[in-house]
Amino acid sequence: MGVTSLTQEFACPVPPARMFKALILDSHNLIPKLMPQAIKSVDMIQGDGGAGSIKQINFAEGSHFKYVKHRIDALDKENFVCKYSLIEGDVLMGKLESIAYEVKFETAADGGCVCKMTSEYHSVGDGEIKEEEIKAGKERAMGMYKAIEAYLLENPDAYA
Repeated sequence: MGVTSLTQEFACPVPPARMFKALILDSHNLIPKLMPQAIKSVDMIQGDGGAGSIKQINFAEGSHFKYVKHRIDALDKENFVCKYSLIEGDVLMGKLESIAYEVKFETAADGGCVCKMTSEYHSVGDGEIKEEEIKAGKERAMGMYKAIEAYLLENPDAYA
């Protein structure tokens, strides 16, 4: 099994606590409302949202994919860190066993935050994932981050 790692970092004008609450703790409610064209629903399959919980994200009609399942591996609410794994779904394309993520929100000097995300793509056997497939996933994730950022900027009392 091979592992391909990717690290990305971007600045956000929203404070880390608000981004963490919206994107990590309440994503199952917020994302389907903000992105109904992409996400039909998010169902809690197991647990209460903490470590060990499993969420199923169901994609909207017309999407390239039907669903994915995420397992929360670690959740640090005080330091705004979440580790989770994509463990099932057609997005793995038969090439990947899983994708492990670590997302961390750090306070920035301007009052916003810096989001640091590390992704580890664990391939099946000697299989490799293509750079364009990683790029496409990265672009989808950034679209979700930007939608939540825009919502929080338009609604300054949300998740405050």
